Amino acid sequence: MTEQRHAGLAIHPIEDEGGEHHELLRRRQIVRRARIGVIVVAVLLAVGAARTVAVRMANARELQASSTELARQYVKTALPQAAAAGQTLALPGTLQGFVQAPISARASGYLKRWTRDIGSRVKKGELLAEIETPEIDQQLSQAIAARQQTASSLELAKSTVARWENLRKKDVVSQQDLDERRSSLAQATANLAAADANVQRLRQTEGFKRIVAPFDGVITRRNVDVGDLIDAGGSRPLFLLAQTDPLRVYINVPQAYAQLVKAGQPVVVTQAELRGQRFSGEVARTSGAIDTATRMMQVEVTLPNREGLLLPGAYVQVSLPLAATGALSIPANALLFRGDGTRVAMVDAEGRVRLRTVRLGRNYGETVEVLEGIGPTDRLVLNPSDSLAEGDIVSVAKEPA
Repeated sequence: MTEQRHAGLAIHPIEDEGGEHHELLRRRQIVRRARIGVIVVAVLLAVGAARTVAVRMANARELQASSTELARQYVKTALPQAAAAGQTLALPGTLQGFVQAPISARASGYLKRWTRDIGSRVKKGELLAEIETPEIDQQLSQAIAARQQTASSLELAKSTVARWENLRKKDVVSQQDLDERRSSLAQATANLAAADANVQRLRQTEGFKRIVAPFDGVITRRNVDVGDLIDAGGSRPLFLLAQTDPLRVYINVPQAYAQLVKAGQPVVVTQAELRGQRFSGEVARTSGAIDTATRMMQVEVTLPNREGLLLPGAYVQVSLPLAATGALSIPANALLFRGDGTRVAMVDAEGRVRLRTVRLGRNYGETVEVLEGIGPTDRLVLNPSDSLAEGDIVSVAKEPA
């Protein structure tokens, strides 16, 4: 090594007379410097490794905390509520006249005139239409003439019997001849009675030429016009008459509520077109049986209509107040429908999910009655997911202020 090299390294050569001693000292300096370099490098590597391990451990803890937070299920819960008194069952119905009947003709002929049209309010016995019946008129005239002939025959038979009885007293005729004359008198009497009955029948049939209202009401339909051929007992009625005060409403109550409906129970009827107006009625009668096809019971409601605001045939909603059963009610979105039955998910004090099988009662739409399976203090999970299982740990989300 030259003196310039030693000067650059700040190493001053040791003046020694012996060359071997000088070489030994130089080697010791080189080894010492190498050791210091190795120690420095090792320290730097150790510091870097420690820093890397610390960063990785911090990242692992942060990742674990984040994964745990993301894996945690947050649920909303609700407590069962006691069913409030006065639950109302709303059912659709159609208004009908308390009495409504098609008015048909009993006599055949041609319509001569009609006196009342649709929308007319009529009284019982008021004339609605007249029919021309020429055939019935001729039949009546013929029947009257036949009756007169029969009456004449009867008078002749009576006088004949009277004469033959006088002759029999004188023993001029036999008893057999007298009995034959008496039989002829009986036949003539019967023929006259038959003729009178036929005349009476035709007169009553002719009376059906006048179509009158059988009860007070409103004409809701007119199916004929002047000159139409009227067939007695035909399938097409002349008028349709309905009594609009009071009205009837027939509703079908599901089997679950059938036991709670009684005659005399008040109801409220509303119509969408008559906003803000409520009409009070009452249950007139029930069928007292469940229809096996629909599992419903028919109920008849009587509805006063003095002002005539409600029209027969209108679609209405009937609100039927029902007595409370005392059962607990829960939101409908708390139910789980699975293969093993209807269940609910409740959260215990440790935050674990417990699945309970329940037995349902009446369905109110947004809420459902529960007859068995839960208590009033059970916290039920709302909108439970299909993956929710027994024993899952969940966190209850706080309700927003």
